[in-house]
Amino acid sequence: MNKNEFVDAIDSLFLKLELAYHYQFYKVFGTDQRLNEGKKLWASSLKKFDATTILSSAETVVDNQPYLPTLTDVIRACNDILSLDGFPSVEEAYIEARKSFSPRASYNWSHPVVYFSGKKVGWNLLDERDSKELFSAFSRTYIKMKDLAIKGEKFVLPSEESKESDLKPLDQKLLEKLRKKHNI
Repeated sequence: MNKNEFVDAIDSLFLKLELAYHYQFYKVFGTDQRLNEGKKLWASSLKKFDATTILSSAETVVDNQPYLPTLTDVIRACNDILSLDGFPSVEEAYIEARKSFSPRASYNWSHPVVYFSGKKVGWNLLDERDSKELFSAFSRTYIKMKDLAIKGEKFVLPSEESKESDLKPLDQKLLEKLRKKHNI
């Protein structure tokens, strides 16, 4: 997602909240300084969501809440929207990737995109440490791959048969050459 789309989504969210909850909105964000600080805080908290999800969450909260929603309400609406697409949330996918074990292709994945996201980030990193940076890297990778899957790209887990067929026979001549070279 590019920065301009994200900024436009935050501005649109605040405009919808202002129009739908006029008096409550001005009570909370009544000055330019408070409005700017509010936008910064909300943008920082919503940066893991794409523009479409943020705009959809604005419509959801306006349709369903009689009072000005909190940031937590909007985050919850974004997560609910993302869970409707059949994919686990970023947090659930991250936990699943960290809990998985070898052989990874045989693990019971909730969705193949989780497997491929973990593979791209690196199983060693996911096994060894847990950090904000690692979660951010996984999150970006997962969202990109999920978008590809939504657009129609197929993600198929490798089967045990394909692994065996990928193995090439040992080159005996090369082995002998290396043994002589290294005096083994």
